[in-house]
This record gives sequence, C-alpha cells and structure tokens, in this order.
Amino acid sequence: MIIGPKKLLQLVKTINLVEDLAERELTNPEGAGFDLRAGEIYTIVGGKAFLGVEERETPKIKQIAAYLPAKKTTFIFQPHAYHLVSTMEKVNLPDTITVNFKPRTTTFRSGLHVRSGNVAPGYSGKLTFAIINHGPLPVEIELGCRIIHAQFYMVEGGGFLYRGQWQGGRVTTKRREKQI
Repeated sequence: MIIGPKKLLQLVKTINLVEDLAERELTNPEGAGFDLRAGEIYTIVGGKAFLGVEERETPKIKQIAAYLPAKKTTFIFQPHAYHLVSTMEKVNLPDTITVNFKPRTTTFRSGLHVRSGNVAPGYSGKLTFAIINHGPLPVEIELGCRIIHAQFYMVEGGGFLYRGQWQGGRVTTKRREKQI
C-alpha cells in the first residue's frame, strides 16, 4: 500500500524519513508521495563496467553540475546523452518501508527518460537515477528542479535491511568489489 503524504510528513518529523525536502513538499505536497529535486549531475568518463555473480564494477564518472543555493545553475541534456542524477534529498528507510519512483510528466513530455529502481528497506542516503534524452531537442533544466516522484510503500511482514555498498548515496565504485 502506498503511504500518503499526511503519514509521510509525520514520518519525516518522527523518524527523519526524508531529509532536506523542499518547502513545497513540507507544506503542500501533491500526489501520493514526494517530488525530489535534481542536485548533482554526472557523466561516464571511462573505465569499464562489470556485473558478475559475486563482484561488480561501475564505470568512472565525473560530476559536471551541482545545485548551489546562492546561484541558479542549469544543465542541458543533449539528445541521446546519458547522465546520472543524484537527489538533493536523502532518505532514511526503516525495515517497514520501500521506495519506488515515477517520472514527473514534464520529463517525458520534454523527451527525457528517467531510469530508476527500487530502494530497499534500511537504505540511508541520497538517491541516484539515470536520465537519457530520447527526444530530438536539447532539454535545459535548472538544478534544484523537481525531477522525480517518490512513492513510499509499506512492506507487509517487514523487510530485510539493505546491506549493499551503495549505502550512504555513493554514485560509483572505485574498483571491482565483492558484493555483500
């Protein structure tokens, strides 16, 4: 079952479920969750990727844009370009809550495709997802804009806590590493 905004706001206050929410989300959320904002943008710059049974390695990345509170910063997603985007917000999930994402409709109406996953119970940190411009035109965004909608779900019977290496919000590996 999706947890509604009234209950989510209570959880923000009581267990710090989401940190650094925009004022809009704290006072007037819309829909069935929270809109999260683009905080940092990364590009893949080299290295290699390996997805093994027991080991993983992700490519080398470089941060190419970041939200600065005192300065409006924009970024242009060129057609066919692939980037990683981290949220400004950080989640702190108990063992009874998981998060899934939906793109905001203005992203796909502009040609942007958001690739996201599920966040396991027990995860704490910023969230990272991919954006690919599948449209024919460049798309400019302002860092700090609402880019993805997070829906929080109760895990009936309790979940198993996340124990992976992505805890804390890191965006890439430094080298090949053994999976936990």
